[in-house]
Amino acid sequence: MSQEPADQPDATRPPPLPGPAPAPAHGTRAQRRHARRAARRALPSWRRAIPTWRMLLGGLTGLLLLGIAAFVTLYLVVPVPDPNAHAVAQNNIYYYADGTELARTGAVNRTDVTIGQIPLDTQHAAVSAEDRTFYRNKGVDLKGMIRGGWNTVTGKGTQGGSTITQQYVKNYYLTQDQTISRKVKELFISLKVDQQQSKDQILAGYLNTSYFGRNAYGIQSAANAYFDTDVSRLTTAQSAYLAALLQAPSAYDVKNATPANRAKAVARWNYVLDGMVTLGFLDPAVRAATVFPEPVDPRPVTGLSGQSGYLVDIADTYLAATGTVDAATLKAGGWRITTTFEKAKQDAFAAAVRQQLSDELDPAARPGTDTDVRVAGASVEPATGRLVAAYGGPDYAKQPFNDALRQDNQIGSTFKPLELAAGIENDATTQDGRRITTETVYDGTSGRDVVGGPTPYAPPNEDDIDYGSVTLRQAMVKSVNSVYAQEGVDAGLDDVRDTAIRLGIPADVPGMDPANTSMTLGTVTPSAVDLAAVYAALANHGQAQSPWSVLKLEHTGYSDLPPLPDHPATTALERGTADAVTGVLRDVISARGTGAAALALGRPAAGKTGTTDSNLAAWFAGYTPELATAVSLFRENPKTHGKESLAGTAGLARINGGSFPTDIWTAYMTEALDGTRVQRFDLQPAHGNTQATQNPTASPGRSTAPSPSRTPTAAPTAAPTATATPSTAPSPTPAPTPSPTATATGSPAPTRSSTATAAATTTTGPAAAPPRP
Repeated sequence: MSQEPADQPDATRPPPLPGPAPAPAHGTRAQRRHARRAARRALPSWRRAIPTWRMLLGGLTGLLLLGIAAFVTLYLVVPVPDPNAHAVAQNNIYYYADGTELARTGAVNRTDVTIGQIPLDTQHAAVSAEDRTFYRNKGVDLKGMIRGGWNTVTGKGTQGGSTITQQYVKNYYLTQDQTISRKVKELFISLKVDQQQSKDQILAGYLNTSYFGRNAYGIQSAANAYFDTDVSRLTTAQSAYLAALLQAPSAYDVKNATPANRAKAVARWNYVLDGMVTLGFLDPAVRAATVFPEPVDPRPVTGLSGQSGYLVDIADTYLAATGTVDAATLKAGGWRITTTFEKAKQDAFAAAVRQQLSDELDPAARPGTDTDVRVAGASVEPATGRLVAAYGGPDYAKQPFNDALRQDNQIGSTFKPLELAAGIENDATTQDGRRITTETVYDGTSGRDVVGGPTPYAPPNEDDIDYGSVTLRQAMVKSVNSVYAQEGVDAGLDDVRDTAIRLGIPADVPGMDPANTSMTLGTVTPSAVDLAAVYAALANHGQAQSPWSVLKLEHTGYSDLPPLPDHPATTALERGTADAVTGVLRDVISARGTGAAALALGRPAAGKTGTTDSNLAAWFAGYTPELATAVSLFRENPKTHGKESLAGTAGLARINGGSFPTDIWTAYMTEALDGTRVQRFDLQPAHGNTQATQNPTASPGRSTAPSPSRTPTAAPTAAPTATATPSTAPSPTPAPTPSPTATATGSPAPTRSSTATAAATTTTGPAAAPPRP
């Protein structure tokens, strides 16, 4: 058997290179891995620093998996937060009865609206301007996010490319901070919001939270600020302009822009419209015909200055007092409140105070008497109880305390009609058993003792005039204190109090105390709003309604708004009683009555003057068939808030209810009723209360001298003549002396009279009603 020789090296093959032996082509996985590692260790160090393709692939795969895990983790961990405080802050908007804006309150000028209130063109303009993929994307734009992040890292400022959803998330849930952490949160919250909310909800949220310039947050405020309109009435051109503002609100306001910025604003407006065509939202022919809309000039946001603040305060007080909306809920904002106030009447009230009083005051010349003079007033519609105007002060921004609502001024003789009503309504009798009617005769001797009262009381008449025997009608015309102090006791002070409450005097106001005889002359302290409502009930034949000031409530955040109260009328007095009192109060507005100045109104009216002890307040409350108004005048120390005498005001020795208050009432009512049909009183007085004579005559006893003219003469030769206007409505402690007449310097000064001289020479009876037009 032959043996083959062993294999010999092939001389033709090159010798093997030095180094590790190559990995075996076969073997287990572990062997192959071990061989690869051994081979890599044998490589030079510079070569080992370069990763293999396997290492690169593995690293990238690991990073991808790590990124996915981090993304999922963050998506699960990052919650959708509660809205930030600024995003939900809204102002309240108040309107006059006709829809004219009255005021806005709140730190943020924004009023949210629903998507249904926003026109489609306005919605589409926003999409065209800010995010043309809005209806297709999932809430984020990856390219935009990368670009925004890069701009932040490189310090290039404001990012671009965010979707509408991202901008909404930033506005509503986050802040405006330009940080990477905020952008990361924005990304994940946007993804979640896109899953949780509809596109309509997102778009509405975006448009309600975006800033448009001119201190306008949200599309509703922007529509008002730039085009003086409601969002629902925006045109296509206006919508495109507001959408253009979103990119640069201040720079693109063409009323404040440089020529270059105006050109940019118009170019942006065109961009928006062209995008609407591209997206199929706008017909090309309509686009071609669209003209750039010029916005209105910038205006300050309607705040609370002037009379606005007082009216807002009255409306807020009414809503809280009736339990409709509490103060905290109102403060949260977002309410649209239509009030009962009528702008023309409100302007007329402010003008009447300015013309009849403010223009006659001279604080520089008379700092001791012409400073700190204040007026309160209110005007109520008798048939409905609507509060149509009020005067709370000269300017809410300077004097925020609302004088129309204050309940700390005695009303004096304006309380007397309530006493007469109580006596007639309850068939009360005098001390000697005679039934009380408007024609019942009383003793008008000044300072006589009241018989049968709970406390001693002997009030003087103004200027201590004795009137002798006078009817209750005549005593009302001359406002005879001694008569009505006794009549109130005869009517029964408890019944007088009950009658006052039924008519509208709040039960809890000070001064209406049947245990004190002085209650009869008006120690009670209702507000001007309260007293206007009382006289409105007399005008409405005894049907009383609580005064109210809110017509309508709206709020986009409530699906079920709180209902406003009903306003049912209640029978405070029988018609015969109320009409009897009205008949008497018509005689007060006559040439011989304390309300003679109101004859200038030139239409049927009834009313009563009131002046309190020490001349601390003066009132006039009166009405026509369609409108009742109360006006009060007083002085108050701004530091101590103590009441000061009106004596010396405007250089006059004494201020009666028939002077400035009646003048303001007459001027206001003249303007408020201008152009309306003259209405006559339809009176049906109870039996025994028919007027005995159409011309109130001077009663027996000491006669009164003619009343002086309203304006003091340049050089009076004698002391001022007396008027029959009451000057006292005593405080709980009877004051038997008449009101002081001295001026601040102690020298005699004319008295501002309640009687107009011209009226006295032309009219001798009750106010004559002009014929119907």
